[in-house]
Amino acid sequence: MSTQSVRAQEIAAENCRRLSAKIHDSQHTHGALPTRDARQTPGHVAEFAADVRASLTKPGQRELPSKYLYDELGSALFEAICVLPEYGLTRADARLLERHARDIVDRLPSPVQVAELGSGSGKKTRWILQALAQHQRTYYYPIEISASALAACEKEMGQIDLVSVVGYEQTYLDGLRAVASRRDEKDHLLVLFLGSSVGNFDRDAGDSFLHEVRKTLRPGDTLLLGTDLVKDVPTQLLAYDDPAGVTAAFNLNLLARINRELGGDFDLAQFRHEARWNAAERRIEMHLRSLCRQTVHIREANLHILLEPGETIWTESSHKYFAQDVSAMAARAGFRCVEQWIDQAWPFAQNLLVAE
Repeated sequence: MSTQSVRAQEIAAENCRRLSAKIHDSQHTHGALPTRDARQTPGHVAEFAADVRASLTKPGQRELPSKYLYDELGSALFEAICVLPEYGLTRADARLLERHARDIVDRLPSPVQVAELGSGSGKKTRWILQALAQHQRTYYYPIEISASALAACEKEMGQIDLVSVVGYEQTYLDGLRAVASRRDEKDHLLVLFLGSSVGNFDRDAGDSFLHEVRKTLRPGDTLLLGTDLVKDVPTQLLAYDDPAGVTAAFNLNLLARINRELGGDFDLAQFRHEARWNAAERRIEMHLRSLCRQTVHIREANLHILLEPGETIWTESSHKYFAQDVSAMAARAGFRCVEQWIDQAWPFAQNLLVAE
């Protein structure tokens, strides 16, 4: 590993420690930590509150929707997770894009526009856009629910010559439909869904989501899909429960966000982050475990819940795949897998799918 890479990881870890301290401080004031993404409009608060109420009152296993992990602070923590030595997924994703961007672009129809679902800061996408810009003026549409991540993406990608950037602060499918409806008849669309984000869906829900993406596309449009592959269990668990506690801070921030935006009174000190490997479903699960018997009130959701010692709130899943799974998954959704590139250092695949 280069000296620059080591230094970048040290800086990221230090930033995470500072962010974690802010989260810890916020538990005493229940909402003193502001965020630009805390869009306190009546519609936002009502939707957030309804989702939280429905998920926390599910019979059997309490849950919280993973999309709410990504407020401004959560997005910053996730960016830091991506450079931790234990989390090899993002580096594998980027390595494949850097090495094979020209191969990917050579397999695309022309002219092509690019839409990215959950762009984040868009750093990995630079390789694709630069390769495309050698052949054509390229229109790039990042679709992201985090306003701060979208602003960073627009700023960074907008500096590439012959690339025009128009961001959509929307959910994946709403943003994609908006992009697809505005293109000319001659334009093809490349959809990027990188970083194994599809793994956050249950398998049936992932199939349904890809089917909805396909319905938005025309035959011949393409989807570049990232999938994290199955590897040894200790390596997988460490990626989601790092020794520095960054992933724990990311997970706990969801409770802090509920405190800030919905008037909750979660005591973060009474919860512990937990990563589990579910072998039957081939997925990592992130949970928040209650350390004691406690009552939580969430004002905007008009909700009181009683948590028993050891009871957990399930916040996110990350499904893992075998390389051969992808062709079948693509076919079920109306795509054909025409190429697959696999990273050997951290088993991960970039899959190029064509809409049938």
